[in-house]
Amino acid sequence: MSDSDDDLFSRTPDVGAVARRVAARTASAKRPKDEDPSVAYGASSIEVLEGLEPVRRRPGMYVGGTDDNAMHHLFAEVIDNAMDEAVAGHGSWIDVEMFSDGSVAVTDNGRGIPVDLHPKFPTKSALEVILTTLHSGGKFDSGAYETSGGLHGVGVSVVNALSESLEVEVATRKRLYRQRYSRGLPLGPLEELGEIHNRRGTKVRFRPDTQIFGAGARLKPERLLAASRSKAYLFSGVEIRWRCEPALAAAAKVPETAVFHFPGGLRDYLAAELSGTEIVTGNIFSGRTAGSGHGTVEWAVAWIADEGFARSYCNTVPTREGGTHEAGLRAALLRGLKTHAARVNHKRAALITTDDITTSCASLLSVFIREPEFVGQTKDRLASAEASRIVENAIRDPFDHWLANAPADAARLLDWVADRAEERLRRKQEREVNRKTAVRKLRLPGKLADCSQNAAGGSELFIVEGDSAGGSAKQARDRASQAVLPLRGKILNVANAGREKTASNQQLSDLIQALGVGTRQNFRVDELRYDKIVVMTDADVDGAHIASLLITFFFQEMPELIRTGHLFLAVPPLYRLTHGATTVYARDDAHRAELMATVFKGKTKIDVGRFKGLGEMLPAQLRETTMDPKRRTLLKVSIGEAEETTKAVERLMGNKPEERFAFIQERAEFAHDLDI
Repeated sequence: MSDSDDDLFSRTPDVGAVARRVAARTASAKRPKDEDPSVAYGASSIEVLEGLEPVRRRPGMYVGGTDDNAMHHLFAEVIDNAMDEAVAGHGSWIDVEMFSDGSVAVTDNGRGIPVDLHPKFPTKSALEVILTTLHSGGKFDSGAYETSGGLHGVGVSVVNALSESLEVEVATRKRLYRQRYSRGLPLGPLEELGEIHNRRGTKVRFRPDTQIFGAGARLKPERLLAASRSKAYLFSGVEIRWRCEPALAAAAKVPETAVFHFPGGLRDYLAAELSGTEIVTGNIFSGRTAGSGHGTVEWAVAWIADEGFARSYCNTVPTREGGTHEAGLRAALLRGLKTHAARVNHKRAALITTDDITTSCASLLSVFIREPEFVGQTKDRLASAEASRIVENAIRDPFDHWLANAPADAARLLDWVADRAEERLRRKQEREVNRKTAVRKLRLPGKLADCSQNAAGGSELFIVEGDSAGGSAKQARDRASQAVLPLRGKILNVANAGREKTASNQQLSDLIQALGVGTRQNFRVDELRYDKIVVMTDADVDGAHIASLLITFFFQEMPELIRTGHLFLAVPPLYRLTHGATTVYARDDAHRAELMATVFKGKTKIDVGRFKGLGEMLPAQLRETTMDPKRRTLLKVSIGEAEETTKAVERLMGNKPEERFAFIQERAEFAHDLDI
């Protein structure tokens, strides 16, 4: 790359026309602060976003937010395109190179993005159309790609929209082309750089936009290195070559160069992950097979003397939240194991459930299918109904043969899983006994109003602030399945308190006893007495503070409770709006304004009541808006990147006020409507 190439990424492009066009994107949305929304709302208020404007205005719709995970999703979109070329048989290697200026380049030896003029846009090359137009690409049918990770035609255009600088080079038909962009807009036409005889394919170099992801946002070499290695495991026919500038590599403690190529595929991947870990059966169950003419399935499964994990992929895209393909794997393992147990007349097989099999199961699953359906653009969960059947049919018979050909391993596995089943049933019996005498054993004098059902499944514990809110909640609840635990004001901030102070805090002790699971290394999720833990605080600043203190407590003392999906936040209303016989509730000021402009448009004398707290709500109102499962809204609390989440909690909730002050300063420009 020439010196002029590096200049693009060493400075923000200073192009007046581009700056004016970017600034114009939001100018039309502004209006006087004191203008009445109900009066101003008309045809002129309806915006039509063109090109890549929707991506920059609402990046969360396309990459899941503006946090660290969303920023690294940009790299995933680019390398997925390169992987699609390799899987389709048009490429054999991918280069990933990181630069100290925060940019990353991905190069492949595939066919190269087409550069000829597009039939529908006779003044633009196909390359420019792909990079500047949503829903454009070659993956909407199976003509160009039999299987691919990109489906919606938005991946690389989203990367372009959210990048401060992006440059693409295409080597095709023995000629080299280049075009440069900034924040989704071309800095000039497609350039033809001349003949080239020893290269073909596409090179994309981009730097994420700090206006979107924050001033300190930087791609992390260790995350990109891990992602590149994972891609190589998923397709044995590709070689991924890693390069990182020396200073950057030293700071991140990653190698400057590396080559990833794994002929053994997922078996090699799982063997590396379980290095030094005891495997119950002694061997890994793995294989690769065609799935009913619709795709390919590859798997590697082992049972370990520890907590298991499940990682899955569809068309090389990681599906972090699982999906239908994982359901097919679980079904194949359960049916295969039960069939073998019946064949050998195993006495305890009737106890076994899917959870008993998967609790200590470490599994890797990769499927290649045509036109998969995902939940959302970030593709974290596979929704294709046929994937379950394809995976189950592909794995069931090989698993049965694996068990039959290794009777000693099969016997050990059956005994191991049956032991897990008996342990599960023992804990269930203990929980049912504990529930019957919960108030007496926990000795929360009048505080815990427990539910009447014995089983934990379907039960809920509402944690509320104060006796007033607790009284309303106790009257509003479903006594069969909903319990209420009031707290006295703001709980201890465990992030800046010592272990001794935390252990001696009465409110936290009451909460821990009510849940029945212990903390930290003594935590046992199977002993959780409730299916859902719901933090229900007032819809104001104090309520948000209490909720953040409780979330900090659960994150530090019971992180597995969050990871297993048991922690939720209630969303109570802040306003009640009434006109005649019509009564609706608004979550916040924005929602109230929306209701005034829609439900009550053109109406006068609207009674607007503001709830000062949950204690002011009538039990019927609290049940209708916040506690009734059919009408309420709950927000599930989840943990993203563990290391980043820990740093964020320490920064915002720890004992260093200067860290919080720095956080406020960094984000002061995003604050609005402050009540000061």
